[in-house]
Amino acid sequence: MAGFLVPPGSMCSQLSAIPGLTIAFPNSSSYAATQNDFWTLQEASLHPACIAQPTETQHVADLISAIVSHDTPFAIKGGGHAPSAGWANIENAITIDMGGLSTISVNGDASVASIGAGARWLDVYTFLDPLNRTVAGGRNGAVGVGGLTLGGGVSYFSPQVGFTCDTVVNFQVVLASGEVVNANSTENPDLFRALKGGVNDFGVVTRFDFVTLPVGEISGGSVVNDIEHRHAVFKAFANIADAPDYDIHASIVTSVVFSSISKTWTLSSTSIYTTPDLNPPVYKELFAVPSISKSIHLTTLHDFANETALPQNDILFYTSTYGVSAHLLDELFDICNASVHASQVSGGVTWLLTFEPLPSAIVAHGDDQHFGNSLGTSPKDGNSMILLLTVVWSDTSSSASVEAEAASLLSKMDQAARNRKLDRRFRYANYANPSQKPIHSYGAANREFLNKVANRYDRKGIFQKLVPGGFKLEN
Repeated sequence: MAGFLVPPGSMCSQLSAIPGLTIAFPNSSSYAATQNDFWTLQEASLHPACIAQPTETQHVADLISAIVSHDTPFAIKGGGHAPSAGWANIENAITIDMGGLSTISVNGDASVASIGAGARWLDVYTFLDPLNRTVAGGRNGAVGVGGLTLGGGVSYFSPQVGFTCDTVVNFQVVLASGEVVNANSTENPDLFRALKGGVNDFGVVTRFDFVTLPVGEISGGSVVNDIEHRHAVFKAFANIADAPDYDIHASIVTSVVFSSISKTWTLSSTSIYTTPDLNPPVYKELFAVPSISKSIHLTTLHDFANETALPQNDILFYTSTYGVSAHLLDELFDICNASVHASQVSGGVTWLLTFEPLPSAIVAHGDDQHFGNSLGTSPKDGNSMILLLTVVWSDTSSSASVEAEAASLLSKMDQAARNRKLDRRFRYANYANPSQKPIHSYGAANREFLNKVANRYDRKGIFQKLVPGGFKLEN
């Protein structure tokens, strides 16, 4: 095949010679299992020439050495939860499914958890909960450890300890050369910092070592309100998110959801408190708003994170970060409401506006130029809130029109924030659309740093050129 030193099919046959490594070929059950495991139709619609399924770090090292030596493009699949086509899969080339690297262990006093890059967060919480320990991982248990962490990671525990990446004490990484190295505060410290937000631009992480924190029962559940009460809910959300002394045990996600089939809005808030307190003062204003239902209860992290799997659909993300304002939330809803009623998609389309706090309490943990993260956030930015715009539909023939409408909608919302002088630079990579280039939002200094690190550990730009998925440094 033009452009490849060795055609992908032939490359797959060569990879089969790696001792102990499973290579799944099209029409096999193991190939289908990986394809069916992707979250979205966009990713599942791609058909790799084969899927490599390593179960140990040496397999990954051998894979990278072989693939790179033959100049073959490849993709890296962790949990497969990124919506965009090509982020964790690839057409007619090699997909590396990291799901077999999913072992979890702790050190002697359980202060550090070592987690394989292919594990899911539900696996992690199920292992750690009986030890009364946890890590600041993803909120949806189906999400993979690797992708969320390398993109930053927002957790129920982030107000206590920072982004998920801030709690990593060591990365085990396979470099483009096939060499296996550790990156931590003393070994390869520049790579250590770069990986905290630098997504998949530096190597293949095979293991993460996280600091754990104590946990017992937590309080969590949903509060559903009539859309007519949205201003009161938005006001309560804003007062939580912009509190001068943010309650570090509080984690709230507020969403408005529109169904083009029923032409109705749903308003709900997932309210977590990381201690067993069913009525913490921080939620008093929110809980006082008349509700349709309220399911706050005591639970464990692994039970709460065990969300029901959904069938594959077409899904897209967009994100922005804004200053906190109930009036801006009202305006963003009005902008969306004026647009989505016109959506005409066979089978229907669902629009979701989701807001979550990004208080200074979170970003302060990674604000260190030597051992912090590479996200470019700072307490100087003040309390902020992250928007996730999600669109879900099943008629792939409508994708172009849905994507254009979503881009237009985000542009209008961003302009509304600029008009109020509430726009913020940061774009959270795990929620970003491919067009958004979140690494640019990290700022010039961080971008320069990331490029220097990439030039040191990946001189030939393998992860820029042969791994098309993900956000690239030069983009």
